[in-house]
Amino acid sequence: MNDSYSKQYVVFTLDKDEYAIDIQRVVEIVTPTAITRVPKAPGYIRGVINLRGEIIPVMGLREKFNMPREEKSEDVRIIIIKVNDASIGCFVDSVLEVITLESDQIESISNYNNDESFDFIYGVGKLNQRVITLIDVDKLMY
Repeated sequence: MNDSYSKQYVVFTLDKDEYAIDIQRVVEIVTPTAITRVPKAPGYIRGVINLRGEIIPVMGLREKFNMPREEKSEDVRIIIIKVNDASIGCFVDSVLEVITLESDQIESISNYNNDESFDFIYGVGKLNQRVITLIDVDKLMY
């Protein structure tokens, strides 16, 4: 049986590292807009935005990954992703490109780690000399 497949991913940066999300989960990529704070929200939830009448919670991926908040920059974007039936925005330092990875270019990290902080990472993509961390958006919320 042939288990090979290819998938497209949206690649973005946090600090100097590259991460990717399955393109089928990405709704759109927007420039940061006015954010309304939400009282008593977890520290990584920066607030909500109004995107064409839809109220969308926005999280800082740097805070979620225990990194310092990004500097203000022209490159900062919010990637709107679909989780179950809801949309959520994720602040990233910059969006680089869309790539295609074949199944043999993806290595699972479950062999290496049982640390809970890696729960939302399901693998590493190897593309030429690059190593791209693949995010499991379903686990990002928990």
